Amino acid sequence: MAYINPGPGTSSQIVLTIDTTASSTVTGTPPTAIVLGASALAVPAIQDVTINAANDIFTWSQLDSSAKQQVATTSTNSLSMNIVVDDTTFFGTTITAAQSGTVAEQGLLGLSRNKTPICFTLKMRENSSTDRVIKGQGFITGLAPTVSADAPVWVSPITITVTGEYIVATS
Repeated sequence: MAYINPGPGTSSQIVLTIDTTASSTVTGTPPTAIVLGASALAVPAIQDVTINAANDIFTWSQLDSSAKQQVATTSTNSLSMNIVVDDTTFFGTTITAAQSGTVAEQGLLGLSRNKTPICFTLKMRENSSTDRVIKGQGFITGLAPTVSADAPVWVSPITITVTGEYIVATS
């Protein structure tokens, strides 16, 4: 049995990388491969990650049955995480960057504000020599930075709402 062990203190264990769809290469419909562009941005200081793949269910009743019938329909996919806010990554290098700006210029807040479509890869290093990678396309949502006396660094949830399906691969 192989466990996915994030091993705190090892920066290469979980890596989220994002880029704009304009800079990335996406092949197939639905996508069968995604290659991020040269300007891709690794999101630093990730505290936790949740991979959501929730199928919707259609339910109906029939007169000849005492139980409801159900069938799975389309899936709602998203990545949710919490990050410690890094000034440059969060706000970008150009505060007023437009949707056409690079991922570094827009930053996470700009990508969300501009509704810029992104491509992402989430690498999970395993105990084996092969890493698992989840790739997809989507939008940055759910930013809500907070700070308090008990937690004196800015922390923000972030959600990548996935458009379409995940691509699961090995590195």
